[in-house]
Amino acid sequence: MNFQRFEHVNQLCKDIAATRQFYQTLFPDWYVRAEGEDSGWRWMHLGNHQFYLALNQPPQSEHSDSTGHVDHIGFVIKDGEAMKAVLEQNNIPYEVYHSPETKNRIYVTDPDGTELEFVEYQVDYTLK
Repeated sequence: MNFQRFEHVNQLCKDIAATRQFYQTLFPDWYVRAEGEDSGWRWMHLGNHQFYLALNQPPQSEHSDSTGHVDHIGFVIKDGEAMKAVLEQNNIPYEVYHSPETKNRIYVTDPDGTELEFVEYQVDYTLK
């Protein structure tokens, strides 16, 4: 297989600063790997040494309903209860879905309308 690892998801943002704050609330160890502006577009790579979110904010003249172009982003997490605590402490609404292979499957929507799925697998579940 040529695939090595998940690297990034590219997302259009209404407000890149609000989106950054949202993700850094959920993942406090994430940092800005690179950022800049090109032809009025603001961009930022937010993540860690393994992967990142490529956030892009169009110029005000080009803002439209096109922001938030990602159906959902899935993250495997170690502790679903800790994630729910962070969400509750920050008044971020979430929904929980139960399935046999997961301890927690938590859904939340970011400021741009992109749905996130936080999955904590059962200890004995082997990914197929």
